[in-house]
Amino acid sequence: MELRVGNESAYAYTGGKAFDPKLPAVVFIHGGAQDHSAWILQSRYLAHHGYAALAVDLPGHGRSGGDPLGSIESMADWLVALLDAARVGTAALVGQSMGSLAALECAAKYPRRASRIALIGTAFPMSVSPDLLDAARNRESEAQRMINVWSHAAYAHYPSNPGPGFWVQGGNLRLMQRQKQGALHADFAACNAYAAGLERAAQVTCPALFLLGARDAMTPARAGRELAKAIPHAAVRTLDDSGHNLVGEKPDEVLDALVEFLRA
Repeated sequence: MELRVGNESAYAYTGGKAFDPKLPAVVFIHGGAQDHSAWILQSRYLAHHGYAALAVDLPGHGRSGGDPLGSIESMADWLVALLDAARVGTAALVGQSMGSLAALECAAKYPRRASRIALIGTAFPMSVSPDLLDAARNRESEAQRMINVWSHAAYAHYPSNPGPGFWVQGGNLRLMQRQKQGALHADFAACNAYAAGLERAAQVTCPALFLLGARDAMTPARAGRELAKAIPHAAVRTLDDSGHNLVGEKPDEVLDALVEFLRA
């Protein structure tokens, strides 16, 4: 689905179904240096089971035009503009890693636009080491490979893959490689600079779900649980044997948790 947000094109995958803004809407927000294709399973299932799915490409990612946005706050503003362009009043926001911060910011800043939020592989602060930021700016391929290793638990490493012919790490690396030059650094710098997480969490009034990886080395589960304490009545689920890339390592479990959360 092609939309216009501001002066730029914006792409959102609708799960193989024609988008109907009258249905309950779910917006999927990808992590750093990724795009809508990270959410194919979850968005497609929900689109075929009574929801209007929008798995977005943030600016400067995937099929969306423009440059990568420089802050989490600007991503939240962009999400609301995208909802306006799609003629959606209220939506459930589902975010992974960087996308979880954008969902959090959006729900707090625009409470009437978020019916509920699901934050996957999240933490606050989402700090990035100076060495990794430098590599992301000046040695992008090196940074991609470091991130790819740190984003996965041993379960995702050969030969312990979920099914024959399924290479979790290889797919994730290729997804990062196909983004625009500079997107990785812009995304990680935005996560590192975001300072309002606890303040914004305390302002969230809609239902919230935290999905955390027990073996997450990028955003440790303990940090996600601390953030969850700032949101009244937030639900927390920890997936065993998963690292930071929960959507890739535990796709069925993530989908099951989302279906249960959205129907509650």
